[in-house]
Formats: sequence, structure tokens, C-alpha cells
Amino acid sequence: MGASQSDKADTHAHVVAIAARRFREEGLARLSIADLMAEAGLTHGGFYKHFASRDALVSEAVAVALSSGSSTARSADQERAYPELVKSYLSELHRDNAGAGCAVCALMNDVSHAPDEARSSYTQKVRQNVASLDAALGASGQREKAILALAAMVGALGIARAVSDPSLSDEILEAVKAQLLQLTD
Repeated sequence: MGASQSDKADTHAHVVAIAARRFREEGLARLSIADLMAEAGLTHGGFYKHFASRDALVSEAVAVALSSGSSTARSADQERAYPELVKSYLSELHRDNAGAGCAVCALMNDVSHAPDEARSSYTQKVRQNVASLDAALGASGQREKAILALAAMVGALGIARAVSDPSLSDEILEAVKAQLLQLTD
């Protein structure tokens, strides 16, 4: 690959990484192409040198966000025990850093309106997270508990991010964490 092709690939990856972070922070609809390209240090017109459409960017950035921002997947990859995974996911640090956090939570409302390719990526990530939680729970036949844990963690994190009362936000994280930790009893 020549230097210009390599530079183009690097620039493309940089734009996608910015979009993946910003989509987790703001949702799919709020980020304009002009703002994205400006943040990347490029012109608005340069967008079409890298992407056929906004939908193409969304699909690619959602896939990157799902692969790079999931605490559940990182935890499972590191073979962390279920209690540690729950504590990490339902933490203030994770709540306060949506741009680097779980894309399953950050994009759960937006992805139903996204291109089919983005929805497929999201579906695959949910399947992976259920399987990871099932394995982390230890005994076989824990799939229903794994689904419950995923839904509770994603829901609690989303609600904790949405409420305006910091005390209530903390209380939500702690209450759900306490209940999920009892699943292994």
C-alpha cells in the first residue's frame, strides 16, 4: 500500500474512532457530518472520500463502538469473575465516561432506527455479552440469569446517566449492583 493509501486508511480510521466515541456520548442523530469532520481536522467535503453515505459511517462507527467500548466484553476477555464485572460496569467511572463506555447501553435507543448493518452488529454484541455473562456466572444453564444481568446492567447504567439527581443516580447503580451480586448465591 502506498503512502497516500496508508494515509487515507489512517484518516478513515481516525474519523470512525471519533464518530464511535461521539455516538456513544450523544447518540446517532445529534452528530453532524460537518462537526465530525471539523473535529477530525478535515473539511466537510472530504467526508465522501471516505464514506458512501452517513449510513455507511453509522454502520462502521457502531461496529467500532461495540468492539472497543464494552466493559462487559473487556471484562469477559480478561476472565474477570462475575462480581468484579458487575461492580466495574455499574461504577461511577463507567457512568461518567459514556464516550469510552458500553455502546450497548449508549446506543440502545438509537440503534433501532439505524441501518440494518448497524442493527446486526448490535445484535451480535448482545449475543456475545449474554454468552460472556453466562460463562462468568459459572454453572451451565444460566442463560436466563445472564439475560437478566445484561438487561439490568444496561438499564441501570442508562437510567443512572439520565437522571439529574446525583444521589439518585448513585442509588440506582448501588441497588442494581447489590441485586445482581445475589444471582450467584
